[in-house]
Amino acid sequence: METKRILIVQTAFIGDVILITPLIKAVRSLYPKAVIDAMVVPVCAQLLQNNPHLNSVISYPKRKNALQTMLQMIKLLRQNKYDLAISPHSSGRTHLLLSLSHIPVRIGFDRSLFPWLLTAKIPHPGGMHKIEKNLKLLSLLSPQQFEMQTELFPSEQDFARAKQLLGQLRSHSIIAIAPGSIWETKCWHLDYYKQLASQLVNNGLAIVLIGGEGDKDKCQQIEQFILTHTPQAAVLNLAGKTALLQSAAVISQSKLMICNDSGALHIANAMQTRVFAFFGPTVQSIGYYPYRAGDYVFETDLNCRPCGSHGHHKCPLKHHNCMKQISRDAVLQAVLTAIQPEALEQ
Repeated sequence: METKRILIVQTAFIGDVILITPLIKAVRSLYPKAVIDAMVVPVCAQLLQNNPHLNSVISYPKRKNALQTMLQMIKLLRQNKYDLAISPHSSGRTHLLLSLSHIPVRIGFDRSLFPWLLTAKIPHPGGMHKIEKNLKLLSLLSPQQFEMQTELFPSEQDFARAKQLLGQLRSHSIIAIAPGSIWETKCWHLDYYKQLASQLVNNGLAIVLIGGEGDKDKCQQIEQFILTHTPQAAVLNLAGKTALLQSAAVISQSKLMICNDSGALHIANAMQTRVFAFFGPTVQSIGYYPYRAGDYVFETDLNCRPCGSHGHHKCPLKHHNCMKQISRDAVLQAVLTAIQPEALEQ
């Protein structure tokens, strides 16, 4: 039976949605004439704007009036008459939704509350990046191997906005810093970020602070610390001021992204900007590490790591040594070594 309409589902966080972009591209290569849609939560829908491999993006506000919203989504998916659904998201609710939507072929990982609702599944593999795990789902459809480069597609307007915002920093090489995360224990300490950023501007670099509404306070504190010590510093605070694809355009113009294990890491990888990331409660073997050549992860070898697959709001052992023991001086030296001398002289 010809596959004419395909739905790809990932209703988790920003990073998870970015990590399905190689899967989307691969599905398009397998089914060049099919209608291919993606279903994500509203905050992530903008990440897939302008993606040339998709026909449309369905926004699923699953946390708002959960039962009513799910019934509305079932009705929509039935109307769309999908032949095939691919779900990298191992969610019982997602598997139930796809089954009740009468999609005849439903592919995913053999885990969650209701894996038996899938018509074809594979064990969730270990020992590889999450992108590779997602692409493994396509082994049920094709023996081909696919590229794992993630991608985002800011518009011309997004790039123009980024150029306008960064205009005051153009005489310097730009370092992006994203100090936030949904999970507080995944964050390198704020005082370390302040001191690092201040040292970077003293070495002739410009700082652009990246974050959402929830990161405003941290970014303001970093900005104030820099300007208190270096009043003429080249620093730009964009926390809460840019949409996700505008942030992606800004990051693409940066030499380096310094961040936690967070969505900023994955945006930078998608824009092919080098990433220096801090991993504390999480570890690389979970599969969400920066994967491009030249990327680097700062971490400490502690018996209590990992303390979870995401993180916590407070350290379970009340010491947070996984972040405290990542030295600011070591990070500063690594950044300065990574930035070419000619860039520092600009």
